[in-house]
Amino acid sequence: MLREKYQKEIDEILSRYPVKRSALIPLLYLAQRENGYVSEAAMIEIAGILNLTPPQVYETVTFYTMLNLKPVGKFHIQVCKSLMCALVGSDTLIGWIRSQLGIGIGETTTDGVFTLNAVECLAACGTGPMMQINDDYYERLTEDKVGRILADLRTTGVSSLKSGPFMWPEPASAVSEG
Repeated sequence: MLREKYQKEIDEILSRYPVKRSALIPLLYLAQRENGYVSEAAMIEIAGILNLTPPQVYETVTFYTMLNLKPVGKFHIQVCKSLMCALVGSDTLIGWIRSQLGIGIGETTTDGVFTLNAVECLAACGTGPMMQINDDYYERLTEDKVGRILADLRTTGVSSLKSGPFMWPEPASAVSEG
């Protein structure tokens, strides 16, 4: 299935790695791009391409939270639940999101718009609580901020509140007068 549609891209990916096994994650991303998740059929096909067993591929898919074993909504919400974010309220925030969307962790809204997951560290320990929605990052979250983000995504498909990489403010001495 993947080979039929993406043989040229698969060959290009494989050409980058002297050890075929090293192409596993790029091939998994390719499979996920196709369906929104990595299906069992894709794992079996990738195992064949890389001379791995299907359980070896499955181990990788289940280890990384950026790979999905089942379809996710249009907006995949992943809230950091690591200690630093928990200390500044991520558990409360997860509960609030659950109540707003009417879903639990690992579930998708009935309209297919949102999927909610709690994940380990998203590398924003100084700006938590934080979440990732698809490829966008949101930091220093409050219920109000998350409410605005969800409303924006529902109505326009984009939110103006995304954080991106954290930028430290200019030191006062670097600000010129005048």
